[in-house]
Order: sequence, then structure tokens, then C-alpha cells
Amino acid sequence: MIQQPDNKLDIQEFLNRDEKKDLLRFLTAGSVDDGKSTLIGRLLFDSKKLYEDQLDALKRESVKEGHAGGEIDYALLLDGLKAEREQGITIDVAYRYFSTNKRKFIIADTPGHEQYTRNMITGGSTANLAIILLDAQKGVITQTRRHTYLVSLLGIKHVVLAVNKMDLVNYDRERFESICADYRAFVTKLDIPDVDFIPISALKGDNVVDISERMPWYHGSSILEFLETVHVSSDNNYDDFRFPVQYVLRPDLDFRGFSGKISSGEVRQGDTVMALPSRKISRVKRIITYDGDLESAFTPQGVTLTLEDEIDISRGEMLVHPDNLPRIERHFEAMLVWMNEEPLDMSTQFFIKHTTRTTRARIDRIRYKVDVNTLEKTEVQEMALNEITRVIITSSKPLFFDRYKRNRQTGSFILIDPLTNNTSAVGMIIDKLDPKDLPSTITSEAKLKIKHGQGLIERNEYLRRYNQKGATLWITGMHGSGKNDLAYSLERRLFDLGATLVLIDGFTIRSGLSRELDFSPADRTEHLRRVAHICRILNDQGILAVCSFISPDENVRNQVAEIIGKERFHLIHMTSDLEYCRNNKPELYKLADEGKISGLPGVDIPYEKPSDAALTCDPARENLDRIINYLEKQKIFPAN
Repeated sequence: MIQQPDNKLDIQEFLNRDEKKDLLRFLTAGSVDDGKSTLIGRLLFDSKKLYEDQLDALKRESVKEGHAGGEIDYALLLDGLKAEREQGITIDVAYRYFSTNKRKFIIADTPGHEQYTRNMITGGSTANLAIILLDAQKGVITQTRRHTYLVSLLGIKHVVLAVNKMDLVNYDRERFESICADYRAFVTKLDIPDVDFIPISALKGDNVVDISERMPWYHGSSILEFLETVHVSSDNNYDDFRFPVQYVLRPDLDFRGFSGKISSGEVRQGDTVMALPSRKISRVKRIITYDGDLESAFTPQGVTLTLEDEIDISRGEMLVHPDNLPRIERHFEAMLVWMNEEPLDMSTQFFIKHTTRTTRARIDRIRYKVDVNTLEKTEVQEMALNEITRVIITSSKPLFFDRYKRNRQTGSFILIDPLTNNTSAVGMIIDKLDPKDLPSTITSEAKLKIKHGQGLIERNEYLRRYNQKGATLWITGMHGSGKNDLAYSLERRLFDLGATLVLIDGFTIRSGLSRELDFSPADRTEHLRRVAHICRILNDQGILAVCSFISPDENVRNQVAEIIGKERFHLIHMTSDLEYCRNNKPELYKLADEGKISGLPGVDIPYEKPSDAALTCDPARENLDRIINYLEKQKIFPAN
């Protein structure tokens, strides 16, 4: 409700003054029936911010539904839900606006029950100050400590401990000072720099708007006086310029502006700015508002910036000063408040909403859970509604953030369920993750597999990915038998059909892996042993291996099959006779006949024909279709 202007004051001047008043957002918190709603109702009543019809309705409802023993129940001004009025408690967050000659206020009356922790987090997310009420008869209780911890978690720097119901302890000074001492001992453990103590009676109006004569020993401010004078403007971050781009304004080809709200800091015309993540540099050309251009702007103003250079900037990107950059990271630690009715599923890929940027994110690890009643930390593997944990999060794209303690706007985020689009959690960023703490998804079972040289990808996963089974097609035959022609033609055909495969032949291996080996029986065996191990590795990863090797000794071929795995070893024999081979490679066989080379299978050393070949191929026949049909029959390729 706006203050009525003095008759001598021009109405427009009054409105201008009212518009220039600063705004204080504060929340009230406390245990059930500690008097939060009553305090706010009394604040509105005694400061004469109620219309006559509101006052009449309040008196009528106090008779029917009140809990004040026949007096006006000021809590009814805020307990808007039917369930709240019936139970006499606050369930949802009730917001009220009022104004005095000195300041405007938005009040969030938050629930006291532990099961409504998420409601308190919502109400306090934008608050500058918190009034925590307690019953003077009960003193500092578990809920008092819990609400104070939540206030600290939210980064609220100003707290008023309102010791309510002083009328029920005969306005006893010693009782008040004892409560203050207990609270100070607790609050020193938390990061709350400004704590004040005010003894009140919300029902009677003592020290709510006016200083009470019933407590002459108290020399501080009333609640309203404190709210009107507490200094909160310095709480805003004016050092770090952060401008998340919300909208790219392009009404025509001649104008390109970037619209959004300045999250923190200040910007002036001519300032050098950097666009993130591109890191391109430009200068601020204009600062545009609805009321015209500005020379400078600061948080929390909404403006449109134009730059001197054409830079490609989109929604979700950020403008900053180049000598003052935020963290640009994918991995960070945060405090998380779980707000979903469903418990956390660690496999979920959430959407993370941070300033104007939205991307995918996952929770890699829960470091610990905080018991908000005792501040004890315990290791957990899951989260349920209203629980608070410290977690490690990885986002798909880098976020541009500051520590929450330094900058509440760029240090906060929400996690969104990808299926329901409900808010699953709210988070406050602690800092980027130390490199040594980068998350690992390796479980103890996985570590055991790695220790024994086993991969973390199961064979059925390769099967689904490649639509084939890992196998080795081992083509054997003498020099000139046509085995290489068959191997390379088969590679081409399988590749065209979509197979994932590798071709290995004697020339490739002997020019590299077996370069130091000769053609003695022992070196031939070692040469083929190496090839067999390569094939086994490839087959283990779901890849087909097509091999072309003479491998004249049947015993060595059996050893190769044992290494690869007999179920994955498929022997193909090129049955070309010696005459065909001589005609196909006459120069090679001529050198052998002249004694210029030795160890040629079929000439001076035996070539043992396979007795158990899966396929026998004649170079005069069409062999590729036979091999493809064989692979289909064996369900190797295609595997479905």
C-alpha cells in the first residue's frame, strides 16, 4: 500500500520518491507456532498498512478460525491455504508486499515443518535478510538451528533472532540474554556475518513497530525500525561484471543487441568486454533501456547492450570484463537441496539451468549428506526429498560461474528432471573441482576387471553396436595360391556390407611387428603367435579379423586357434595345387628351384594341408558368396 502524499507535495514528486525507494526482501522462519505469521500480521496492522475491509474481515475470521484466545489473530492475514487455517500452521510460502516512507518490503513467510524444507529454500532464494523466531519459553531448539543453517546455506548475510512470546516469560531480561548466548554459541560455526537480537511479543505488539515500555532494559531497535535501516546494498556484487545473454534482439538488419539482466557488477559505454565461451573481444557501444540510453548500468538492471564489433553471441552465453573472468568449467562441487518427491537416480542425465544457460548434467558423486538438525555429515549413495548433500557435478557444456558465496546469481542453479520437467534440486556452487578430484565412474568391480586386463564393455554391447560377432577368418595356402586376392576381395565385400573389420597379412606384419624375425621354423611360429594375439584382441572388441598367412604347419595352426579361441577361429583353405601356384608366381618358384632361396613351403619344406578347414576354396570358383553365406549361417555377420 502506497503512503498518502502530503497536500503540499506534488503527486508526481511523491511517486518519483516512492519509485526510488530501495527494496528489502526478507523471510521469516521458525518452529511451528513460534509466531511467524502473527509477527508479519502485526507488522502490517501496527504500521497501518491494512485497508478497512481487510481489517473487518480479519476481525470476523479471528472469531471463527482464530487461535489467539479471543484476540485478533494476525496470522490469518498470511495463512491463506485452507489446510493452514485449519491446522494453524504455515505450509506454503506466503508473500506479502508493503511500503513505508523509507523502504519497500517483500516478505516471505516460510514453513516451520522439516518436511517443508524445500518451501523455505524457495522463499529464501532471493532474500537479503532473515528473521528467525523462537519461543522464549522453549529457547534455542532443533528447528532454530536447522533454519539458521539453511539461512547460512542460502548465503543470507543478515539475521535477526526475534525472541517471541516475551509476555509469557514476564519480559524477563535474563531469559532473553540466556537465549542470545545459546544462539551465539551455535551461529559462530556458520558463515553469517551480521546477527542481531530483538525481544518481542508479536501478539501484544511489543518491539514490533514501536519500542515496548514493558522492556525498559532493551535499548535496541524495533523490528520495523531495524528493517527500515539495515544496510543491505553492499551485499550486491558490484565488482564482477556478469551479463548472461537472455535474448538476441534483431528487429532489422541494422540492429543487433543483446538483452538480459546484469547479474552482478557494472558496465559503462566504451568498456572492453569479452564474450564467453568464444573469448572474442569488443567494446560496449550503447546501453539501451526502455527509458533511453544510459552511460552506465549495474546489477540488477535489465538492459540491452550493443557492441562495436559483429560477434556471434547466442542466448546462454555471457559478456564479462576480460580482466575479471568467471570460472569456465564442466566439473564443480555444490551443495544440493533435493526437491523432488522421487529419490535421486544417479544414472539420470538432468538438465541444468544456470543463469540463462541450459545444458545436460549428471551427478557423479555424493560426498556426504548434512543433517540440518545436528550438522553431522554422513556418507550416502542416494538423496530423498528435502535432504541436503555436497555433490560433484559434471555438465555437458562448460558453465560460466562464480562461487555462490561471492556471487549468488552466477553461483546458483537448478536441476530439471528430463522426463517430467519438474525441478529436482536447487544447488549452490562451492567451487570448481580440483584436478585430482575429477570424478571417476570406475566401480570396485570395474577396477578388478581392469586389474586382470578385462574391458569394461561387455561382448553383447559390441554385438549391439557392430551387429556382428568378433571372429577370425584365417586364410591359408601356398605362395601363389590366391589367398591374398581372396583376403582383399573379402575385405572389400564385407566393408561394403557394413562390417567392422581389419585385414592382416604377412607383408604388413613382417614389415613392422615381426621385422626382426626370419623364416626359420622357430621364427615362423613366433611370427604367427604374435598375429594370433592381435586377432584375439580385435575379436574381444567385436571386430572381424581377415588374415592371409601360409602357416604351413598344422600344429602351429592349432596353436593359433587355441590363442584366438577355437569358437572364433575359422580356417579357410585355398586348395590351389603346386602347378597353379608356380604359374601364378613363376619368379619366386624359379629362385627356389635354383637354390637361391630356401624354406619355401611345397618345395623344400612341407605344406601340411588342413584336415579340419571350415571352407575350402578353389581360385577358379566364386568364393566370396560362399564365405558370406557361411558367416550368416554361423551368425557371425550379420549377427541378427
